[in-house]
Amino acid sequence: MFAAATKSFVKQVGDGGRLVPVPSLSEADKYQPLSLVVKKKRCFFFPRYKFTSTPFTLKDILLGDREISAGISSYQLLNYEDESDVSLYGRRGNHIVNDVGINVTGSDSVAVKASFGVVTKHEVEVSTLLKEITTRKINFDHSLIRQTKSSRKAVLCVVMESIRTTRQCSLSVHAGIRGEAMRFHFMDEQNPKGRDKAIVFPAHTTIAFSVFELFVYLDGAFDLCVTSVSKGGFEREETATFALLYRLRNTLFERNRRVMDAISRSQLYLDDLFSDYYDKPLGMTDISLKEGTHIRVNLLNHNIPKGPCILCGMGNFKRETVYGCFQCSVDGQKYVRLHAVPCFDVWHKRMK
Repeated sequence: MFAAATKSFVKQVGDGGRLVPVPSLSEADKYQPLSLVVKKKRCFFFPRYKFTSTPFTLKDILLGDREISAGISSYQLLNYEDESDVSLYGRRGNHIVNDVGINVTGSDSVAVKASFGVVTKHEVEVSTLLKEITTRKINFDHSLIRQTKSSRKAVLCVVMESIRTTRQCSLSVHAGIRGEAMRFHFMDEQNPKGRDKAIVFPAHTTIAFSVFELFVYLDGAFDLCVTSVSKGGFEREETATFALLYRLRNTLFERNRRVMDAISRSQLYLDDLFSDYYDKPLGMTDISLKEGTHIRVNLLNHNIPKGPCILCGMGNFKRETVYGCFQCSVDGQKYVRLHAVPCFDVWHKRMK
């Protein structure tokens, strides 16, 4: 009956699907802010997840004894009073009957009345918590971590907000025929046929909560999944290896792109450099044919090995030559390597 009432509350309040109803009155005190719960998918045919409470808080699974400094803010949410008529042929009606064990003979519906009164919302200061966890690590030796990590379907979550009652509350159900006036009996002597049931639970009882999933890395660092897009879990070694290979591949692609860009720029430079030379007659460009100019020489005849041309051999493709000029010098070197055509003439034309 308590589970049915909390489900109805969550359905009516909404909150974008983030709120989770507390499944049992006996576990209501375990869904407090910063408490840990385990989220596990039931099976393939049931898309909804099952949340299981634990006796631990976020501090219990962290290395070190330092307390978590993130504060918890509280404020009134709403005043909740609900009366509804549920068909016995529906899933919710069957759940209520099985939960409280009322007599449904000759009945086709169950009337449910939930009186929660004013409820308050208690939530963790997310920004403060996110700053603090950047320096904290998970203790992999903790029993909860070991057990959760061993199951690929289980995800560790931390309770970020809880909704609680502020006074003593009551839940009542009555089995009858749809269309009858709703009536509730709280005393056993007024209910000889067992067609009514009622429970009363104390103030400050948690009736709903919301969580953030935890994603734990291999080194013990962890992230809070603050959006529904990000998913929690444990980083697996094969996942880390795949991520490393993916980053390496992207690095190689980026490096190759830069090399090709450099080659393209170098080729454009050479094209511009030689364009004037090839577009003009030989007599206008061949400076070495003019009297008094520098002379091409074969450097091998002077025991100088083949090397890159000073004009077109400085890029990614080392264009080498055996020719050069002894009348020119660069960086203290008493000769300059230059291709016979057209680099020799282009070089000396630029020098003039």
